[in-house]
Amino acid sequence: MKAYVFPGQGAQFSGMGNDLFEASATARARFAQADEILGFSISTTMFEGSDAHLKETSVTQPAIFLHSVILAELLGEQFQPEVVAGHSLGEFSALVATGAMRFEDGLRLVSERAQAMQAACDSTPSTMAAVLGLDDEIVEKICLDTEGIVVAANYNCPGQLVISGEIAAVEKACAALTEAGARRALMLPVGGAFHSPLMEPARERLAQAIANTEILTPRCPIVQNVNAQPESHAERIKANLIAQLTAPVRWTQSMHTMIEMGATEAIEVGPGKVLQGLFKKVDRGFIVSAALLPSEA
Repeated sequence: MKAYVFPGQGAQFSGMGNDLFEASATARARFAQADEILGFSISTTMFEGSDAHLKETSVTQPAIFLHSVILAELLGEQFQPEVVAGHSLGEFSALVATGAMRFEDGLRLVSERAQAMQAACDSTPSTMAAVLGLDDEIVEKICLDTEGIVVAANYNCPGQLVISGEIAAVEKACAALTEAGARRALMLPVGGAFHSPLMEPARERLAQAIANTEILTPRCPIVQNVNAQPESHAERIKANLIAQLTAPVRWTQSMHTMIEMGATEAIEVGPGKVLQGLFKKVDRGFIVSAALLPSEA
């Protein structure tokens, strides 16, 4: 069984998507459509923008979404998923790629999500930190025992968990985690506390937009971040998308779920190789690869 997985924020790079643009009239039409929907030239930013500009949440999220969705579309008959999943933002890419959401609706939601998250970041000084080399339970307990708001946010793979919250609380937790034996507890260069209670204003803003968006039954189950369970029911998919902004990304658990469902191979659809590396941390023998344009395969 093949699992197709879609990356989230952090996979961007300058020049991303230019190969898709050059390879296909379909891709060029999608980029033009995206520029019109967003009201600015996201294509120019992706192809020519600086790394700093691409790191802005309002740009990063639609850029990664575009790259992933267009690549999946160009795969054509090669794209035969039996299960899909997306890391955070990647859930939206996965839903469009599997026909559960129209391209236009997905892009508008991703843009709204990015702007809502940026506004929440701007309203409360907050951050995230990567914790390496500790069991999840120890990280969770230290977060719980730390004064202020700090929570486990991204369960990326065994021994790699990202925490999220108020700056002072994250700093205190990092110190306690280092003392508890973490190999590293590294503050990340991000502008806010994604997947934490501090994203509640963004969740409320996005909830109405998601509620008003038509979601259909995907062509295969999607393993969602919130509960790491396969889902095909439109209303439950919506509820999980809304909850996702303030809930942790259970990617470690999602990988295990896909493997338990019978997945023997994961294909990453989008920029970068982050998700391929995370699968290898779960099972070194698991087959992982990047989706390639038909002309490159």
